[in-house]
Formats: sequence, C-alpha cells, structure tokens
Amino acid sequence: MATNSTDIKRIGVLTGGGDCPGLNAVIRAVTKDAIHHGIEVIGIEDGFLGLIEDRMRPLGVDDVSNILGLGGTILGSNNKTNPQMYPVGKNPDGSLKFKDLTDVCVTHLNTHGIDALVVIGGDGTMSAAKPIADRGINCIGVPKTIDNDLHGTDITFGFQTAVGVATEAIDRVHTTAASHHRVMVVELMGRNAGWLTLHAGVAGGADVILIPEIEFDLDVVCHSCVKRSQHGKRFTIVAVSEGARPKGGEQIVERVDESSPDPIRLGGIAKWLAGEIEDRTEIESRYVVLGHVQRGGTPSPGDRVLATQFGHHAMELLKQGKTNRLVVMQGGNLGDVEITSAAGRQRLVPADHPLIAAARSVYTCFGDR
Repeated sequence: MATNSTDIKRIGVLTGGGDCPGLNAVIRAVTKDAIHHGIEVIGIEDGFLGLIEDRMRPLGVDDVSNILGLGGTILGSNNKTNPQMYPVGKNPDGSLKFKDLTDVCVTHLNTHGIDALVVIGGDGTMSAAKPIADRGINCIGVPKTIDNDLHGTDITFGFQTAVGVATEAIDRVHTTAASHHRVMVVELMGRNAGWLTLHAGVAGGADVILIPEIEFDLDVVCHSCVKRSQHGKRFTIVAVSEGARPKGGEQIVERVDESSPDPIRLGGIAKWLAGEIEDRTEIESRYVVLGHVQRGGTPSPGDRVLATQFGHHAMELLKQGKTNRLVVMQGGNLGDVEITSAAGRQRLVPADHPLIAAARSVYTCFGDR
C-alpha cells in the first residue's frame, strides 16, 4: 500500500450514491492535481458497480476540462450497489440473494495497478468503501450530499446548490399561494435530516417548517394556518421534509426497494399533510414535491469552490501518505477524519440549532408549539 507521494503512481476515482451538483468539480480538481504531480488517474464508471464489473478508463486533462460548472457526473453514479451486498438472484422463499464481492473489487484495483481510491459520496458510499479499505486499499473520501447529513463535516458540497433551487421553488409557490389564498405544502428531500428543509424554508420565508428532528402536532400546524388567515394573511407556505412525522406517527414510506442497500424510499408526506390541513381547516390546500429537481442543474459558485477545495485536499492527504481519511470542513477549516467515522451515520439538526431559534423569532411555526 502506498505510504507517500513517491509511492503513488496511479489512483482511481469514483462517484457513488445519488448525483448532485459539484461532482464534476471534484473529479476535475483531483485529476488535474494528480496529473500535475505525475500521478495517473483512472475513472471508475457508475460508482461501485463499475468497480465490480471492471469498467474503468484513464482520465486526462482534456477529459476534465470545461466540466467545472457541469451538473451530474461524467463518470456516472449508482445508488444501489454495495460490494458487500450485491444481488445475485433470489432465495427459495423469493427474497433477494446477496453476495460479498469486495474481493472482486480489490482484485480489479490491483489488476489496474491502482494504489489508492478517491471515493466521492455520502454515508452509504463511505460504508461501501470501508471493507475495501479494510482489505488494504487506501481510500480517501470526499463528502457529497444535498442532505448535508454526513457525520464529521459541517457541510457537504451539493447542499448549497440544492438550497438555492429549493428556495427559488418556494419563492415561486408564494405567488400562486397568495393569488388563490391557499395553503401550499412543499415537500423537500433530506431523508432523516432536516438541513435542506430548514435552510430553504428560512430563505424562502416559509410560514411552517417541518423537519424529521422535531415531531409535529397536526393541530398546531392547522392552528397556525387558521391564525394567519384570521389576521389577514390569506395564504400559508409549509416546507416539509420527506422524513418529517407527526407526533406518535411514522414516516411515510413511498416504496421499499429490496435491491438497494438503503431500501426505504420516503415520500408522500406533502400530499397527506395538504389533505389533512384542508379537511381540518376548510382552507384550500395544494402540495408540490420538488423531488430530483433539487439534485440537478448547474452547481452554485459556492459549491464549485467547496468541491475544488475538497478535491485538492483529498490529493494533499494522499501526497502526505495519509490513509483511509475523509475530507471534512470543520469550523471553516479543511481537515480530515477516519473514513469509517462517517460510515452509516447521519448528522442531524440539533433542537437548539441557532437557525431554528432565528426562525422562531420571526414567527415560523415548527409544529411543536
């Protein structure tokens, strides 16, 4: 295993999990930095699936030119493949049969002479990288997710762009809500973390913000809508995270995908909430699900800068001989932690977060009081 910059001759880079703005900026930074120091770069297509299927290609300077502002990933991604649990058929009872293909991945990396692997992704990607790191392959993680929920870092790239997209959507919903005097419920992504809904809700001036970390009382939400109507505000904007839940209730699951390492697909809370509000208050209510719109498009300047910093720092860690580290931003400073520290963990919004206090000060309702 490579221990310093002179030992590293070739690195691999892959993008795992869901796509998000800024992935190409990291690929660009890693590739150009590596080539500048005489290190070859191999791009692995479609995340860990490409590693299993041995689909790799060299990356040169020309391959990563003019991709800084390009959304998505030129390498492709996959949010279903975990080498430890790769579906290979079905058991007699009809359930999926899984096989551990970690050794296959390691064999392919060794065959291509790859000394280290840069894995760009969220907690699922870092979890998938852990067994590969345990087999002696140096893995350097770069934190990506629009959910901003990766443990160990204050921010992930992709988050700022998603907040901007969601905020613009809430702004647009304001005009139709005001024109028709409706309650408009906007459903945002985030899984079990409310960072995206909290930031976009505050930035978009949502009147009610519902996040997974604070169970909401439906009566409180309805009272807030009625109270606004009684005081001359003839519309209400509700920003709700897909993982939000009523007190004593459960998250709404859209479907279960047994072929995925993270089988639960949340969704449907906005539709349910709009129906309940209309039934209880007799105020016309509609809902909007932003869905994958939040993931797509051109990365914001902030995400381009952050992704470039993360990519450069990943290469610095490799050149310093560090092994199995995750690039992080803590207190405004770049740093690194053990890559395994982020595996399978989520960073949630604390109840005493200053932004929640600021939102409450401008009469934003969180459904709890």
